[in-house]
Amino acid sequence: MFPLRDTQPSYSRPVVTVLLIVINILVFLREFSLDDYSRNAFIAMYGLTPDRFHLENVLTSMFVHGGWMHVLGNMWFLWIFGDNIEDILGHGKYLLFYLLCGVAAAMAQVLIDPFSRVPMVGASGAIAGVMGAYMIKFPRSRILTLVFIFFFITTFEVPAWLMLIYWFGIQFVSGVGSIGYTQASSGTAFFAHIGGFIAGIILIRIMGTRQRYLRRRDLYW
Repeated sequence: MFPLRDTQPSYSRPVVTVLLIVINILVFLREFSLDDYSRNAFIAMYGLTPDRFHLENVLTSMFVHGGWMHVLGNMWFLWIFGDNIEDILGHGKYLLFYLLCGVAAAMAQVLIDPFSRVPMVGASGAIAGVMGAYMIKFPRSRILTLVFIFFFITTFEVPAWLMLIYWFGIQFVSGVGSIGYTQASSGTAFFAHIGGFIAGIILIRIMGTRQRYLRRRDLYW
């Protein structure tokens, strides 16, 4: 299942979400402009390698991606779910929330595979946190989803809570199945996704939401 859009309206401009998307795209364009050797050096320098842990790389790794599909997929998910979380938190608090989810995601993967020499890159851990928060705050929203059934392609709406639990379930099963293997062999830092998603659920409850969202929620429910 691939989400196309959600039905939850946003009542403010997603300034930070757009800024994050622009920064990620610009960093990737810079990365893409390099030759293969320089690109590998760039990823090694700014990605987070657990075996050579540097605190600053926890932040920089959130803005580096491994390819076009990686960055475009991540930015699409951020666009769909990020605007609503920014709307209810406010711009500054949302940015802090996003970065904290990214840190939690990175640390979760490092704790699981501390001796990995493969650089971790991508915004998916932070975006997983946004998705976790969305599941808590907008469970009844509908997600228009693209579905592939054998040779057929169709779309239908599914409840946000169902799609996001399904997504988390895939990450959890895949993560548990990858224990004992290196990130290089699995190709995906599943525990970063798991850690980010759980962090988003916890942080959205701790950080609170703007008063005008609470008034809208009371009217909606």
